[in-house]
Amino acid sequence: MPYAHITGWGMAVPDTILTNDDLAQRVDTNDQWIRERTGIRERHVANDQEFPSTLGLDASIKALRVANLGQLTLT
Repeated sequence: MPYAHITGWGMAVPDTILTNDDLAQRVDTNDQWIRERTGIRERHVANDQEFPSTLGLDASIKALRVANLGQLTLT
């Protein structure tokens, strides 16, 4: 019986970071209130050029490189 093995992994997140303090400037809240209730300190927010598909592509390319599956070329 064949077995599956994880040979590579990759991740990608948007570059822009929105902190609780940034959020508190927009709405009536503060960092402590958000962290106590959610545990969230910051979040990554996609810009106009970042989509789930582009983030997925970036993560998959990183996974292939970690797996050492040769040079990947995109055409």
